[in-house]
Amino acid sequence: MLYFSRWKTALIWAVVLAGVILALPNLFTQDQLVTLPDWLPKKQLALGLDLEGGSRLRLQVDKDHLPDTDATIAILTRRLSELGYTNPNVEGQRNGRVLVEVPGLYDSQLLKDILSLTGELHFQMVDDSVPVQQAIDGTPPEGDEVVYSFDDPPVAYLVKKEPLVSNKNFVDAQAGIDTTTQEPVITFRLDSIGADRFSKATKANVGKSFAIVLDNQVLSAPVISEEIPGNTGQISGNFDLSGASNLALVMRAGALPASVTVLEERTIGTDLGAAAVASGKIAALIGAVLVIVFMLLTYGLLGVIANIALVVNVILILAVLTLFGAPLTLAGVAGIVLTIGMAVDSNVLIYERIREDRRAGFSVIQAIDSGFSRALATIVDANVTTLIAALVLFILGSGPVHGFALTVTIGIVTTLFTTFTLTRWLVSVWVQWARPKEVPGALLKLVPNNTKIPFMKLRFLTLGFSALSSIAALVLFAIVGMNFGIDFKGGTMVEIQSHEGAIDLDDVYSRLEDLNIGDIKIEPFKSDDRALITVGSQGEGEDAEQTVGVKIRGELQDDFDFRRIDVIGPSVSSELSHAGMLAVGLSLAVIFVYVWLRFEWHFALGAILATIHDVLLLLGMFIVFQMEFNLWSIAALLAIVGYSLNDTVVIYDRVRENLRRYGNSMSLSALLDASINQTLSRTILTSLATFLALIVLYLYGGDDVKSFALVLGVGIIVATYSSIFVAGPLLMLFGLKGRDVANNGPSAVSGQSGA
Repeated sequence: MLYFSRWKTALIWAVVLAGVILALPNLFTQDQLVTLPDWLPKKQLALGLDLEGGSRLRLQVDKDHLPDTDATIAILTRRLSELGYTNPNVEGQRNGRVLVEVPGLYDSQLLKDILSLTGELHFQMVDDSVPVQQAIDGTPPEGDEVVYSFDDPPVAYLVKKEPLVSNKNFVDAQAGIDTTTQEPVITFRLDSIGADRFSKATKANVGKSFAIVLDNQVLSAPVISEEIPGNTGQISGNFDLSGASNLALVMRAGALPASVTVLEERTIGTDLGAAAVASGKIAALIGAVLVIVFMLLTYGLLGVIANIALVVNVILILAVLTLFGAPLTLAGVAGIVLTIGMAVDSNVLIYERIREDRRAGFSVIQAIDSGFSRALATIVDANVTTLIAALVLFILGSGPVHGFALTVTIGIVTTLFTTFTLTRWLVSVWVQWARPKEVPGALLKLVPNNTKIPFMKLRFLTLGFSALSSIAALVLFAIVGMNFGIDFKGGTMVEIQSHEGAIDLDDVYSRLEDLNIGDIKIEPFKSDDRALITVGSQGEGEDAEQTVGVKIRGELQDDFDFRRIDVIGPSVSSELSHAGMLAVGLSLAVIFVYVWLRFEWHFALGAILATIHDVLLLLGMFIVFQMEFNLWSIAALLAIVGYSLNDTVVIYDRVRENLRRYGNSMSLSALLDASINQTLSRTILTSLATFLALIVLYLYGGDDVKSFALVLGVGIIVATYSSIFVAGPLLMLFGLKGRDVANNGPSAVSGQSGA
């Protein structure tokens, strides 16, 4: 087990070297990259919008025109290009959805105005043969229609349906100021067909009016004083210079083949993104240092080896993200910090097994060899259960959930690689070089050897407490309910920062209350120049939600900067809530099947019930303290699902091993007590290592990350409790027999399973 051929050694270090080379460019600035040798890669890690700043919009193409989605994407891309963004992310999704991500842009209102404008521009002759009111009261003449202006109140016009010119005739359009009137105008240029038709129409209708109609609303209706020859002209109307520039841009890029509606907006200011990057670096660095020191104190020289593997592990995660261009989000940073804490678990399993076998009389070499081989099945089982939860999150998740799941998934794969190749190779080299006479000692001993705590004697107390707690959580859910954030109930959230001095919260509330936008909540930050505004769902469709953000911006933009804007419409919030429930349910179902196949139904049911207990207790915490439940909460819940099952599977693996060893010769109560005591050191050490990383996240993360770390921290305590005091006693309750496992469980060679 400790022997490595030359080609295996070469392959291991080739992977490590490739990871270092791919991750290396992230240490340099763009200017410094130019000075690097040409053979080195120059690609750097892409940052998500929450770290780089920018806007993410989710649009819905009119459902009667879903086949036009591809053409819509092309025109939206051209509009973004006209704005100066040459590499935005515009991608089609199911059911006519379009996701638009624009890094670096902060004026999200401009972005929404330009992307949501259909841009159908027509010149249509005004029909003055019939009074417009008569057409409104009765039926417009054949070939005519009534359209209204942008004015307030709007003015009605009776116009010919057949346009003189339309979007397809515009070759170019530029905004400017009319030198005579000093008003904003749009200078346009027509193609030959449009120029000919417009010239003939103006020549034949001198003294009459034609309407300039944008998206079925009249911008203006100038009188034709003379023939307008040539292919150029001007448009004036009810717009300022900014509006003229936007309209000219839309005219150049083309009209959308179908109308679009903004369903969701998430905007992060660039300064807020930069602050998140800085805090993320600090959290990752300090978290790594704490875990490294912890491993050194706990395992001595073996801890040094584990730490080398841990550093390589993080490098490989960054290398994979860089190679595939997957953006690193703030939630992804949280996933890496959590991976740092959890990555040591595999090493702890191996090292604790080595110590145990050494105490059992194995030689040092035998103990090291058996430590790796006997921990293999447990490590695979434990990581697969966590991987299942992460993959479900990745498939069904959105926003921060997706970014967290991505880094955790990659982290599990790299952890398995470093544990069973690099760590084992380093230990092998050390053994061959040092010829150790004893397993390295440690300065820190948290759990005594050979503990004999009678856990099963407490089973009625612990199971009773857990059952009552779970029932109480369900009752609270039915009576009090969850404090759902806008992710799951829709609404608007805006973070503002004062241009000067502290924010007068009462004044802000008074100004917003006058806007008649419904339920308003304003929360201060630690910094008195910042505040968070939350407005409940309007309950009147997608456009109503978007209007709230426009009103808030219009009221406050002169006095405040907008650091963050989230607007979630009812359709997206409904989908997110359904996806969250599905993610939790599906992950539990798949894990149940996996554990059943690997063990048997007693273990699978016990593991799932213990995990459901953990989820219910965490939901109870959200209800009792009325903590906001959002996408970050879903990520935290599923992370705990994976962690709890990981913890439980480690104990169950040892139970299965002991059942095969002792069969019915030992009472089930004594066997379960022995199994839990044998894995107690690993359980506590892994929990503490992960807890250290989460403390750093809590202290240095942003508000979302802080609540995420808090839920995970409490979840680890609950999961550690349930794996010892719930999962084990449940096997007693189910009447598990050693003979059942020996006959029905997966076959295993003696000494090749357990931890």
